[in-house]
Amino acid sequence: MFGGTAQSYVDPSDPERLEFEYVQRLCEALDATVLARPDGERVRVIHLGGAGMTIPRWVETRRPHTAQIVCEPDADLVAEVRRKVPLPRLSGIKIREVGGREGLAAMPVDYADAVVLDAYADAHVPAELTTGEFLDEASSRLRQGGLFAANVTDKAPFYWAKRFVGGVAERWASVAVSAEAAVWKGRRFGNLVVLASNAPLPTDDLARTAARAAFPYRVMAGRELRRWIGGAQAWSDADASSSPEPPGGKGWFS
Repeated sequence: MFGGTAQSYVDPSDPERLEFEYVQRLCEALDATVLARPDGERVRVIHLGGAGMTIPRWVETRRPHTAQIVCEPDADLVAEVRRKVPLPRLSGIKIREVGGREGLAAMPVDYADAVVLDAYADAHVPAELTTGEFLDEASSRLRQGGLFAANVTDKAPFYWAKRFVGGVAERWASVAVSAEAAVWKGRRFGNLVVLASNAPLPTDDLARTAARAAFPYRVMAGRELRRWIGGAQAWSDADASSSPEPPGGKGWFS
């Protein structure tokens, strides 16, 4: 917990136990794309935002020896995680106590097979991790066919999220967004999982899996997604804002 906000759920005895629905959707996408590559192929994953390291732990369990770098600027949080739920020895997970933008900029071009954005400051996605300039950095760090995956939050009519997704769609050929039906219909504020790649995403398979979840998500892609984005333009470093204030402020549970 961070204040009243549920930030991570970790079961040290079972890293494959994923309690948050949006984390399940992110991991399903990783499983269906980069983690499905041949066993002998080296895979690298960058995480922007670490919290309890739920997804890095899950990746290590699903595909041992995956090279993972976590950029998490909250040194106190990192220390608390190391003390209470330490990472396994020889996990291959390296934590850098830097912000996502700074950490990404320090990495080589064509370095990673996946970039996972799940970073929050006071219940907001930081503005600097939403812009076209940031997305250019993320795109340049991905190898051909790599996956960009992000968890963001908003509420209908999705003015903020449409600009973020519009920027994503300008940079990757295949894009999908998923959310719970209540979020799509504007009945509540919630998570939107954004996936992008220059290789075709397994959208149909992901949609079937998401529809069978305990709290079903609906996946939007293709022409429907382009209509939803409309003319929304990417945020820039000059005009970006962090994601909207959740109902109840910092006490919102994602």
